[in-house]
Amino acid sequence: MKSKILGLRTTIYKVSDIANAKEWYTKAFETKPYFDESFYVGFNIGGYELGLQPEEQLILKSDGVVSYWGVDNIETEFDRFIQLGATSHEKPQNVGGEIIVATIKDPWNNIIGLIYNPEFTLNIL
Repeated sequence: MKSKILGLRTTIYKVSDIANAKEWYTKAFETKPYFDESFYVGFNIGGYELGLQPEEQLILKSDGVVSYWGVDNIETEFDRFIQLGATSHEKPQNVGGEIIVATIKDPWNNIIGLIYNPEFTLNIL
């Protein structure tokens, strides 16, 4: 049976200061936004959408769901995010085989996952 779900498209982070968040995410992901409005800032990260939306009110942020962004060198990228002002949430750790994951918190307390997974290949239809 062929799934009608096409795969992950967008991860959105809520931020209290969208202008500062846009600047931080531009540096952190080394990509300028392709869509830039006061109500939404969108980045194309390797063919996937990273979106920023203004936080209308202070909300509790959960680490129950985490999106992991693929990297080639997790220790280097983890350290680079920390140098940009992120805080460590879970340091890089091997989770089986050669797969290594880590999480950091951005300056707005959103959790960003990083993953090195040489086993993963993208299925493009």
